[in-house]
Amino acid sequence: MTMLTEAAAEHAETALLHELQPVVAENLDRHLAVAKEWFPHEYVPWSDGRNFEGLLGGEPWRPEEAKLPEIARTSLVVNLLTEDNLPGYHFAIAQFGKDGAWGSWVNRWTAEEARHGTAIRDYLLATRAVDPRALERVRMDHMSLGYDRPDGFSALHAIAYAAFQELATRISHRNTGHFSEDPICEALLARVAADENLHMLFYRNLVAAAFEIDPDRTMRAVADVVTGFEMPGSTIKDFGRKSAQIAIAGIYDLRLHHDDVVQPVLRQLRVFERGGLGPEGEAAREELAVFVARLDSSASSFVARREAIRHARAARAGA
Repeated sequence: MTMLTEAAAEHAETALLHELQPVVAENLDRHLAVAKEWFPHEYVPWSDGRNFEGLLGGEPWRPEEAKLPEIARTSLVVNLLTEDNLPGYHFAIAQFGKDGAWGSWVNRWTAEEARHGTAIRDYLLATRAVDPRALERVRMDHMSLGYDRPDGFSALHAIAYAAFQELATRISHRNTGHFSEDPICEALLARVAADENLHMLFYRNLVAAAFEIDPDRTMRAVADVVTGFEMPGSTIKDFGRKSAQIAIAGIYDLRLHHDDVVQPVLRQLRVFERGGLGPEGEAAREELAVFVARLDSSASSFVARREAIRHARAARAGA
């Protein structure tokens, strides 16, 4: 990209963010009107907790103390580590602006996301569901890597990514709660998921507004985000193995990603019905359509393989 092209792209992005400012203000007001105040400490069974080994002379953690199913613990830790990396995400989205409605939204979003990590960690430690030393070590490793937006990701890409990612996170939290077999954990994660849903609505509304302002660039951003989508926790150690376990369990998999994340957002944005696109926008939409069809096919193949794995496991267990 030439210096002139880079300057033009930066100017176009600044102009778009400026035009979106009234939409941000409107949606911030809507968010504050419907968001419900809640307190992490009310979702933590503190009476179940006791001191760990160390300065307070408590008892070392033992694996048999973990009452949650293993897959629920795996998913909870992945979700928690994703929330833990909040400072990196805040730094990335601060590019939207630090003043006015943009700055107010970024700060509010950060405060709400930080509450999620607080609540989940307190629950895990009070119930002695995980090894606290191992949890802290993996947190340090993960956060030490920080978070960098993919190369070429503009602010518009970040907005579009958040619309899909917040919905994906909502589904992951809700399903983790179901798999926990603990009504307290399920209630906590349902509360977290409710926040994530409101965040998704905020960002999705911004993408819809961006389509009206600059349809070609917005279509390009949506296509880039969907075709290259990764959850923000992808840098967690052994993320591939953990995400495979989560997928096989049915907490979050390709079928859910296609049916409950990608397709609903694309439908709400009327991506395949919109007119007014130029050649670049039409090319991006065609690329998106091909990818979504391929994703649907991959999801069906994954479900078939998973059923085969489950049948094989059941046969071995019954032998």
